[in-house]
Amino acid sequence: MLNYNPLHCLPSAEDLPDSDDEPVDDRLQHLIPSLLEAILAWLWASRIDWFFGVDMGIYYDPDLPPIVPDGFLSLGVERVFDENLRLSYVLWEEKVMPIMALEVVSHRRRGEYTHRRCITVG
Repeated sequence: MLNYNPLHCLPSAEDLPDSDDEPVDDRLQHLIPSLLEAILAWLWASRIDWFFGVDMGIYYDPDLPPIVPDGFLSLGVERVFDENLRLSYVLWEEKVMPIMALEVVSHRRRGEYTHRRCITVG
């Protein structure tokens, strides 16, 4: 009997680009998510069941480009993935949807208000 697992056919985090290569408009777009990550690391120092990604691609469909928020939080996942850092957040590998995404909008309009994609969970 053939054992078929469709997840084996999907690309892994190593196969996918890890960012959208778009530079941030100003320092706040990097400082705010990094500050939030530092606060969470201090408050939850004893917990290993959370992950906060900064400028990291979230892959939800192998045929579509990732969503790359300035920051996102997932609970119920390992904070450290193997010995290495995560290259990207691949939903079909992680099996946990982020509970929060952070987008720091810039002072200049560059499509942030009209070209952002959202994932809705039904």
